[in-house]
Parts: sequence; C-alpha cells; structure tokens
Amino acid sequence: MQKLLESAKALFALEAYECRPVSGHEGSRNLVYICSRNGENRYVLRISALGDRTEEEYLAETEFVRYLARNGAPVADVIPSVHGKTVERLEGDGREAYACLFGYAKGMLISDNGYRYREGAPLEEYFFNTGRALGAIHALSKRYAPARRRPEYFDKYNMAYIGRLIPDSYEDLKNAIAGRLEEFRALPTDADSYGLVHFDFSDGNYHIDMNTGEITVFDFDNCMVCWYMFDLANLWTHGVGWCRFEKDAGKRMAFMNRYFETILEGYRRETDVSEALLARLPLFIDMVLIENIVDEFECSAREGEDVDYEDIEDAAECLIHSIPWAGVGTEDYNR
Repeated sequence: MQKLLESAKALFALEAYECRPVSGHEGSRNLVYICSRNGENRYVLRISALGDRTEEEYLAETEFVRYLARNGAPVADVIPSVHGKTVERLEGDGREAYACLFGYAKGMLISDNGYRYREGAPLEEYFFNTGRALGAIHALSKRYAPARRRPEYFDKYNMAYIGRLIPDSYEDLKNAIAGRLEEFRALPTDADSYGLVHFDFSDGNYHIDMNTGEITVFDFDNCMVCWYMFDLANLWTHGVGWCRFEKDAGKRMAFMNRYFETILEGYRRETDVSEALLARLPLFIDMVLIENIVDEFECSAREGEDVDYEDIEDAAECLIHSIPWAGVGTEDYNR
C-alpha cells in the first residue's frame, strides 16, 4: 500500500507531514492515517481500496459532510486536494483506490481516556452533548437536497442479498430477519422521519474536547438514507456498556431509561423526534442488531472465514425469540 499512500500524499500536499497508520478495528473497511506536523495532529487521510463502492458514492459522502460542516454541524470537514477535489482516484500496487482527506477532530476518543469523562463534569453532560451533536446533524439532514445519491436502507437490507450472505444453516435467523424487514417496510418515510443518517454514530466515531465537553463527529463512510431513529437506537445500544455489569435487570433498564432520556433532551435542543417512531424504539434496536449481524457475515466473507456463532449469538437469539431491548431487561443478560 506504500505506493497508494505516496500518491495520496502528493495529491493532498502532505509530503511534509508524518502520516501514521491507525490500527484497524475488526471489520475496518479503510486504511486510515493521522497526518501530523510539528507534533500537532492536523488531518486524517483515508484510503479506500475494497472496491465495493463507486466514486460517486464517495463523492456523495463528502458532499454531505461539507454541507454539514458549512452549516455549523459539529463534524470534521473535508479538505480538498491540490486539484480542488474531495475524492481522488488512486492506482498502485495492482489495485484501484479512492482517497479523501478530513480535518482532525478536536479532542480524543473516550476509549483512549479509559472511558473516563472529563474531570469534574458528570456523565449526564456527556450524554446530553452526544444527543445534541446527533440532533444537529439530523436537523440539517432534514433540509438537505443532495446532488449525488447515497444508498437507501433497502438497497442493502433485503432478503435477496441477506439470503445469499447468510448460509441456509441459519434458517431461524434468516426468517427472523425477513419478518423484521417486513415491519420496517411499513414504517413512514416522510422527510421528518427518513433521510441521510450517519449509520455508525457511536463513541468510536467522535472525539470529545476534554476541556469543554464539545463533540466533533467523523467517519461518515457508512452514511445512508434510513430512519433517523436508527442513529438514536444505535446510541441506545452503545449506552449499554455503562451498565453492562449491573446484575439487577431492573436497575439496568432504569439506567438505560435515564441515559436515553438525557440523550433525547440534548437531541431535542436541535430537532424534533417522531413520538410515534420513538414508541417503536425496540423495533429500531432490532434494526441495529440486524446491521451488526450482517456486518459480521460481510467481514467474515471478506476474510474467507466462517462466522463464529458466539460473535452473533446474543443478537441472533434476541431476533429469533423476540427478546426486546437487546436482552438488557432479562435476568441472564450478563451471565
């Protein structure tokens, strides 16, 4: 990949920068480099070489990010190349790739701080700010008129594709997913409910300024047209980590209710949320579980390996047996 990296550095005038690779997490789609100069992190260079997305899709992503940044959303902006392009096509090492450059989001991942929030501030501030950052993105998305198209939910999440991806030995799981997809198709798709969303809004994709608590969001690589509730449901599922080791199911659910109400308080500072769809939060949590399962099968397929059932067991059992809230309210959740 060295030739691709050198080509990208030239196209984005990064020759004088140190470009350090970021260790990819499981299922990572891209090569990511932090570009620093004089000890300061300034940019993030992304090189995408999987070949499963078109240049038009990358252009649609960067168009959305630039729109958000220019209208005041807390996102890391796109930086154009020396040719004024937000996406550059690369060739090298026997492959084709696409490169994009982004500003470095101020702050740090909360995981890099040992999941400790900023000193002297309550976690509730963090939850509120997270909801508010998401609300600001959704508020702008509701007014967005894109020139280029990103995929819609059912372009990917349909049984023609999922049926091929997941082996027939998972018949019960496939039937459960098919049933949920029929429920999703009955959901409203008006402009206030359905639009371009992040689709991976979690604490791995935003930095926190530990001096102010401000959040800056990045990595819109998975953005697609979907229900705004998906991003909120994804936040709900990631919030479970804060109470995972609580043995009492009632206390876990009580914590999750408080957590999500604080998220919504921040979110509503920026935009409204459909009360009818909010009442169907458990269904959208199932939508998140399906995304996680599909991602596991896709990652395994890319590696030429079989899925380890333990990696999807909890989510699969919740779908098959209609266990709501991702199982958080069950007595044996953390056993």
